[in-house]
Amino acid sequence: MIIHVCVSCEGFPLTIQIASGKEHDSQYFIEVMESVRVKTDGRPRTRPSEVLADSAYDTVVIRKYLRSRAIKSNIPVNIRNKKKSKRGRPTRFEYESYHKRGTIERFFAWLKMGFRKIASRYERLNVVFKGLIEIACFMLCWKKVEGTF
Repeated sequence: MIIHVCVSCEGFPLTIQIASGKEHDSQYFIEVMESVRVKTDGRPRTRPSEVLADSAYDTVVIRKYLRSRAIKSNIPVNIRNKKKSKRGRPTRFEYESYHKRGTIERFFAWLKMGFRKIASRYERLNVVFKGLIEIACFMLCWKKVEGTF
């Protein structure tokens, strides 16, 4: 099982999806982005201003999806995709803002080091496993709000 998470720049999880390990991570990108809902005064926000992702998400489908929703994509070009010369609009990549992507790596480190049961995955049912992940995310958010993290 693979955990797909969308995390804010502050390190708070916005959405969590669990998928089998058979498919590539990029297959679940649109599903994860569709489930993002941030509550605000009035309608919830469903569209972030920018998405930071690693080069595994460098596909034409993902870039078209983000462009159709007017979301800035900061995804480095995958070396395997660079072999073919592309025509058209160049891809956007800002190295300075890409450093913020470390928050997702820290989030997974906190999740798997602080909650060993999630890292080893003893549960057979996906519902139980996702419930444990949601409890762990709640505890991580609580620690961040409290200021102990």
